[in-house]
This record gives sequence, C-alpha cells and structure tokens, in this order.
Amino acid sequence: MKFIIVGLGNPGDQYLKTRHNVGFRVLDKIAKDNQVDFYLDKYVYRTDVSFKSRKLILLKPNTFMNLSGKAVSYWMKKEKISNENILVVTDDISLPFGKLRLRKKGSHGGHNGLLDIQSHIGDTKFSRLRFGIGSDFSKGQQASFVLSNFSSDEEKELSNKINLAIQIIQEFAFLGVERAMSNFNAK
Repeated sequence: MKFIIVGLGNPGDQYLKTRHNVGFRVLDKIAKDNQVDFYLDKYVYRTDVSFKSRKLILLKPNTFMNLSGKAVSYWMKKEKISNENILVVTDDISLPFGKLRLRKKGSHGGHNGLLDIQSHIGDTKFSRLRFGIGSDFSKGQQASFVLSNFSSDEEKELSNKINLAIQIIQEFAFLGVERAMSNFNAK
C-alpha cells in the first residue's frame, strides 16, 4: 500500500524554522529517522520510507505554500493514489501551540495551502494533520506571525510534538484514519 504524506511549508533557508514550515519539519524528522535524504523531483522535494509494509511517499512542495495544489495533484495522478491515502501536515493558528488534530476531510479553514490543494484535486475529502502553532498575534499581523520563528520555549517542546505527529502519521498509514483519530485526537 502506498500513501502520500505532504508537508506544507515554504522553500528556502529563510523559512526553515518558521511556524508556517512545521509540516516540512515533521517530514524532515521522518527522513532523518529513516536515514534518507530528500531529492528534487517535479514540483517537490521527495523521499520514500517504509513503515510496516506501507510505502510512505514524503513530499515537500517546492512552490510556496499557497501554490501546493499543483504538486499534490500531479503526484496523486502519477502514483495512482486516491484521496483516502493522502495526508497533509499543516500548521494551524486556530489550535494552541503543540495541539495536534487529525481530520478525515474538511474545509480549508482559511489556510491558503489547503485551499489550493482542494482547488487542484477538486475535493475536500483528504486527511489533514493540523499542527497547532497558536495565535499570539495582533489584528492584521497573521502573516508576520506565521512567518516568524517559534519562541525558544516553544522550540524546546517542538521535538516532542513532532515525534507525536510522526506517530499519528504511522497510525494513519497502518491502521487507517478513523483509528488514528480515535487514538490521538483526545490527547
């Protein structure tokens, strides 16, 4: 069985540790744990890992986040993977820092990366792992906030939250979205 795991973020060193790039950071940790490197492929940086006989195709779109849909659509078609086997890892300002929430489907919730994916694949029925980054910003400062780095206190907690996100991804691939939601969303 094959799955596409998409981490949302922005390419470039200047965005590496920003809140908006937490999806990239989760995938980077999976690659590091499996001792594989990402390589440039069409519209993405890609690497593949295995987990309990499941093939996880890890994709980091090399477009800016708000244009991620073209990459997701292309790789879904190329790999012949249906919506049920897609998981998008994304930041979410409506969740407190470190809160993780897995959803089977849903709206974009104002997230332009999810909106672009929905518009390119023509559906809202794909799973998403929402990674809370908090909302400690003044009115009109959302863009600055998501493009800022995590605080030093948040960075200290981040690796545990990233490891939890990886567990959720593994359960999504091995046990399915419903079981993974049941096991993790209450935490």
